[in-house]
Amino acid sequence: MTPTLLGRWQTRILLLFTVGLLVTIPFSIGILGEPSSNYIGILVWIALFGIGWDILYDRIQKFRWDRDWPASFQLLAGIWEAIFILFVLNGLGIQLPGIEELPISLGTFIFHYSTVWLTVFTASQTMMRVVFPRWRFRGGKWL
Repeated sequence: MTPTLLGRWQTRILLLFTVGLLVTIPFSIGILGEPSSNYIGILVWIALFGIGWDILYDRIQKFRWDRDWPASFQLLAGIWEAIFILFVLNGLGIQLPGIEELPISLGTFIFHYSTVWLTVFTASQTMMRVVFPRWRFRGGKWL
């Protein structure tokens, strides 16, 4: 599949606000870690920054001979996005709306982010192909 930019955005938003939100709820209510609304705020900001990153990823992808984005690149992009959001929050100390407490605990952030990202990544490689079989043939667009 060669994802289109609109397909990337739709897939990112769909997965983060369904699968990602389901994974984030146990963190927010304190089942996994300290209860805080920061988790949902971080999820929203990851989605918003990700929409911007997808523009860059789309441009880079066009330089590849097959114009496809391997799953390993997608997994590595998640690491880069985590470093970026952590730098914005802790490194620059920017108080983003929806984030109440700064600095964000590194261990808590890594645990939450990696759990959400790996679940979303796994869903994109498995569930999306089963639930939306035409998704792959339409450049990632599901609408």
